[in-house]
Amino acid sequence: MFLTIPTIMTWTRIVAIPLIVGVFYLPEAAASEAQRNLIATVMFVLFAATDWLDGYLARKLNQVSSFGAFLDPVADKFLVCASVLVLVHLGRADVFVALIIIGREIAISALREWMAQIGASKSVAVHMVGKLKTVAQMVAIPFLLFDGRLFGIIDTHVWGVWLIWIAALLTVWSMVYYLQKALPEIRARAK
Repeated sequence: MFLTIPTIMTWTRIVAIPLIVGVFYLPEAAASEAQRNLIATVMFVLFAATDWLDGYLARKLNQVSSFGAFLDPVADKFLVCASVLVLVHLGRADVFVALIIIGREIAISALREWMAQIGASKSVAVHMVGKLKTVAQMVAIPFLLFDGRLFGIIDTHVWGVWLIWIAALLTVWSMVYYLQKALPEIRARAK
């Protein structure tokens, strides 16, 4: 199950990272800033859409695997964290937002791994707050990558900044939620 259609789609999210980053290193002669923003935005949206599609295909084609279940969230986290770092580098996102988002991903990934090792992974299963956080991130990031007026109306920079801060708040909220759910197991094993 290492190279099924769904896992190949998941791998594309990891391969997308240097491509999205590389767009911003294109010379001005090759692409203007607005063109680089558009290319990166379209790439992010297309690659992020594979997150939904690979899960759907894995179920539809009966190609669900433990490797795919492992790789899928890793690819998501890589794509989001790399994109947030690009946004910080471009001055479109605050470094504090990046620290919150990346720090939470590391902490909760470690917590989930530990909870799985002790057989208590259900207590840190994905919750609605985590899903809302993901939605806020997945809208904020392409808005900030685009960094212009969408359809001549929507100022994606303003909306993106608000959404990335909302995502950061939801990130803290979800981390607190997962830590509270894991606290009984942590206390039981700390004795």
